Order: sequence, then structure tokens, then C-alpha cells
Amino acid sequence: MPLYSLNAETASIMTLAPVIPVLTVASVEDGVGQAKALVAGGLYAIEVTLRTPSALAAIRKIAESVPGAVVGAGTIVSVEQIAEAIAAGARFLVSPGAPPALAKAAAQSPVPFLPGCATASEAMALRELGFRALKLFPAEAVGGARLLASLAAPLPDLRFCPTGGIDLAKAPEYLRLPNVPCVGGSWMLQKAALASGDYLAVEALSRDAAELKRAGA
Repeated sequence: MPLYSLNAETASIMTLAPVIPVLTVASVEDGVGQAKALVAGGLYAIEVTLRTPSALAAIRKIAESVPGAVVGAGTIVSVEQIAEAIAAGARFLVSPGAPPALAKAAAQSPVPFLPGCATASEAMALRELGFRALKLFPAEAVGGARLLASLAAPLPDLRFCPTGGIDLAKAPEYLRLPNVPCVGGSWMLQKAALASGDYLAVEALSRDAAELKRAGA
């Protein structure tokens, strides 16, 4: 599929909810439990990070068994992971950065790809490859909402999903920006709740996240 078509699909995923939750799964069952709670709370686009042995199997099971979930794979750091994640059922891909080889492969991905950037130069390089939707990472560490506000005028056609250090209190500052349709975060997936299997707590925090207001809303 041409990248311009995938940009439209990426934009659609980014507007499903104001937050894309970022999951690290301990097991397939844990991944499914998290996904069900997130969707029940109104967060539909779900990024499962490829940081644990269970991640790909969890993506596959979520795709098969959690209605309403649009499951993606995050922490894509190699070209090989693109095919692996898609084979597991990932409907979108996210990377923390975009070195040249990965960026070129991402531009050929058959599913939406949200490549990571941290500077104006990196954003412009990805724009030259055809991307119009990017991940800003690590958002808080590289300038956060102030950086994104500064990029809006010179790069008006780019949209960002800032991720890294964002919580419920910080998210509204980002979401007020016209070039930020959503943020990424994991604050609704508190370690204590996950350790005890308290997915109702996850659902409640997800509902709060889903109610955040975006620019123009």
C-alpha cells in the first residue's frame, strides 16, 4: 500500500482515543487481561512492546480474542521485527527511533508505521521519506510540549504521538497542541495492579485517560 494511504490509516489509529497505551506483558494471559481492560475503558489502539518473550504471542492472542482492540507492536528496533510483528497480527508498528535502514524498511511496511524521532532534523528526514505521523521519544526528556509547539509552524503537515515520561497530569498540555492527536503512555497500567491481576483498576484509569480533551474537541 502506498505510504500516503498508510499515513491516512495511521491518522485514523491516532484519533481512536487521546492515549495509546504502551504495554509490557509478562505473559499471554496478562497481555489479554490488560487489553480487555484498556478497551473496556475506551482505549482501543494498544501498543505491545517487543521487550518480553511473550510479546509476539500476546499480540496474536489479543488480535484474535479482544474485540475492539487495534493491537500494534512497539519497540521495533530491527528490520526483521517488522515481518515478525505483522505475522503475529500487529495492525500498526512503532519504533523508538529511526536509523536509516529501519526508516527505509518502515517506509515500505504494509501496515502503518509510527517511526520515532527526537529532533527537528530527524522529523524532517522522516518527512522526506513520506511519513506524516511520527512518535516523539523520549518526549519529556527532549523538550516535550514546548518542542512540539515550536515544530508546528515550520512542519505544519506533521502529526506527533509524544511518548516518554507522560502521565495523566502532563497529557493535557500535549493534547492542547494542534499537531498532537494523541499521546503514548503506561500510567494506567500500574505495576501493583498488574501484579495482583487488578484489571478493574486498569479499566478505571483507562476511562480517565479516554476522557482527556484534544485540540478542537
